[in-house]
Amino acid sequence: MNNAPFIFHPSSFSLQSPYRTLTRPIQMRALLLLAIAAPLMLAAPGAHAQQPEWTLLIRGGTVVDGTGAARYAADIAVRGDRIVAVSRTPLDAARAEHVIDARGLIVAPGFIDLHAHLEPLLRMPDAKSAVTQGITLSLGGPDGGGPFPLKPYLDSAQRAGLGMNVAYLVGHNVIRQRVMGTENRAPTPDELQRMIGMVRQGMGEGAFGISTGLRYVPGFYSKTDEVVALARAAADSGGIYTSHLREEGLGLIEGVAEAITIARDGRIPVVLTHHKAVGPPMWGKSVETLRMVDEARAAGLDVMIDQYPYVASQTGLGVLIPPWALSGGTRALRERLADPVLRDSIEKGIVHLLETDRGGGDTKRVQFGSVAWDRTLEGKTLYDWAERRGVGHSMLAAAKLVLEGELNGSASMVYFIMDEGDVRRIMAHPQTMIASDGSLTRPGQGVPHPRSYGTFPRVLGEYVRAQHVLTLEQAVRKMTGMPAARLGLQGQRGCVTVGCYADITIFDAATVGSPATFVQPHQYATGIPYVIVNGVAVVSQGEMTSARPGRALRKR
Repeated sequence: MNNAPFIFHPSSFSLQSPYRTLTRPIQMRALLLLAIAAPLMLAAPGAHAQQPEWTLLIRGGTVVDGTGAARYAADIAVRGDRIVAVSRTPLDAARAEHVIDARGLIVAPGFIDLHAHLEPLLRMPDAKSAVTQGITLSLGGPDGGGPFPLKPYLDSAQRAGLGMNVAYLVGHNVIRQRVMGTENRAPTPDELQRMIGMVRQGMGEGAFGISTGLRYVPGFYSKTDEVVALARAAADSGGIYTSHLREEGLGLIEGVAEAITIARDGRIPVVLTHHKAVGPPMWGKSVETLRMVDEARAAGLDVMIDQYPYVASQTGLGVLIPPWALSGGTRALRERLADPVLRDSIEKGIVHLLETDRGGGDTKRVQFGSVAWDRTLEGKTLYDWAERRGVGHSMLAAAKLVLEGELNGSASMVYFIMDEGDVRRIMAHPQTMIASDGSLTRPGQGVPHPRSYGTFPRVLGEYVRAQHVLTLEQAVRKMTGMPAARLGLQGQRGCVTVGCYADITIFDAATVGSPATFVQPHQYATGIPYVIVNGVAVVSQGEMTSARPGRALRKR
């Protein structure tokens, strides 16, 4: 019997286990020793092979621990789902069941995505598009959306077998729609109490806080005091508030001010989620919004930011339509469009948004992502559609097409409307965390935003290695320790210390990156050979394994 551990090396794995079996040369000396030892072992009734002390040993890597501290060389031992040793001196491989050779690689906490669209989770429980970019925990329910009630959904997710850990927020839009539909009015006292009760229910079922999508229907119809009341209900259970601002274009400054007011009056930590400055008239305004964050924090408010590293956003086609026109849903929109006066007002509102907001003043900036009613439009622009239809390229002609598309069932769109200077400035701010705003996806499903495949490796490859906007230690902290602390999971997730859950991402700092583009987004990250979730490898030697150790987390 040979109790020596399997030592991991590139090119020596099969696809049969999370760690893959090594076939390594057996030296003649070892064979002789085994031949001598075998009779002795057979002659010792009741003798048992010594059980390995650790289930996994990561040897020879360079640790970037998520605190922002300087990197250092260390071995990491894992027992079960926890880190049990971090040693700057080499650990004995004979004490481990499995060993990963991490020489030349960075060993970091698993990345935590604070803004993830997990709606396809029960259909894609492996979460490959997320896991392969190093994500070990995603926070769902952003922008006012997500499942409700939460408990049965989390139970179903856990039974599905997950490739990563997931956690959820309670969505304001979901709750408001359950209680009030899409009506454009304030809630009655009874309706507000029902919504507060639903927030409390969600928190009791394990939510980590509340999210709003104040630019979307029906959240747009709420007033600040409504959101404050619901935020307080979440704060009472230790929750956070993530805010899709009411406006990110011309009303950006007012939107940030409202979020800060909710943080103050709701007595709740707030995250300005996917923070950006939308449209050419607002480019450069991140200077002012970041100053507002600094001033709020100086006044004692807990205000932070998350961001994805791209100059394009993705959301529905309906964002180009004035929200008041969408009250009551598609049927009500059709009725308004039947009135020539209202149609004229709606079309002028769309033209305004095309010129100053998500349209960026150019219909070539508006690209179709997923279009159920016409797949041939996927990857094409609003300009292309107008060309195909022969309607000309005026903004009014484009506005009419926007309405046609919305009435056909809407579409997911990519909008090229941010400035690289704002992206860099926001990223460098000390209170900014990295988050994808991506959706779980797989090849063949439309032409999505590349952030769904490449957010975290793009930061490491482009903004750390190429542009030097961040140091490696700063970037890893923004991906791990900071979001873990924001969720109240410091010392549990987002760390490489004894006692932390063994969520670990191992990558090559020289090659990590994302080949995903806006034209060809369905490309997995490069330079991330290992991703470990709760002590088990879900990516090994750059390939997904069959292991599904992820958990549906509940806030306690």
